Amino acid sequence: MSGKLFLVPTPIGNLEDMTFRAIRILKECDLILAEDTRTSAPMLKHFGIDKKVFSHHQHNEHKATSEIIKFLNEGQKIALISDAGTPAISDPGFFLVREAIKNEIAVECLPGATAFVPALVNSGLPADAFCFEGFLPVKKGRQTKFKKLAEEDRTIILYESPHRLLKTLEEFAQYLGADRQASVSRELTKMFEETVRGTLVEIKTHFENNTLKGEFVICIAGKSVTKSKNKYDDAEE
Repeated sequence: MSGKLFLVPTPIGNLEDMTFRAIRILKECDLILAEDTRTSAPMLKHFGIDKKVFSHHQHNEHKATSEIIKFLNEGQKIALISDAGTPAISDPGFFLVREAIKNEIAVECLPGATAFVPALVNSGLPADAFCFEGFLPVKKGRQTKFKKLAEEDRTIILYESPHRLLKTLEEFAQYLGADRQASVSRELTKMFEETVRGTLVEIKTHFENNTLKGEFVICIAGKSVTKSKNKYDDAEE
């Protein structure tokens, strides 16, 4: 009888965001696949989870997947976690899930932490329709991607690293317009959580004069969204 593959989200910062169900599944499974065992070890220890943990990351997932499928076909229950957030969202996981489905193995994804949802909801930008781009191409296809996103009507969401943030904001201002409304969140759920809202140029200026630290989530208004006046503007008129 086939086993089951569980995709288990883990906190993106604050350990209080771990769900009771996630803890139970990790305690009940036969083994855990972790993006980086060194990163996951303190979290697992904190919740009293003592299981075999194996590395499963972008550099070994194709090679390791056949062995994992074998274990699943033998009836084992296996949980996949990433360093933070939901597996397969800009993290390893997609290839393993696809192969499990091909082999008619049950796959179950638990709801839980992910960075782009709170960043979007907290941005003040329309959340009824959006596109998630993950990380932009570093070189090949980068210009083409900007040109495509310039025509996007939905709210645009993407992840960015500290050392590329200013360059990315500058390029977005170039292709989408310096006055395009946006929001940038960093260190979500952590002690120094910060969200900066304004035009792309205003946000870039802010981070030019502040320390760039942590992982960043950028939310940008779609082409069809214009800056609306607030009640204070109306009152002044």
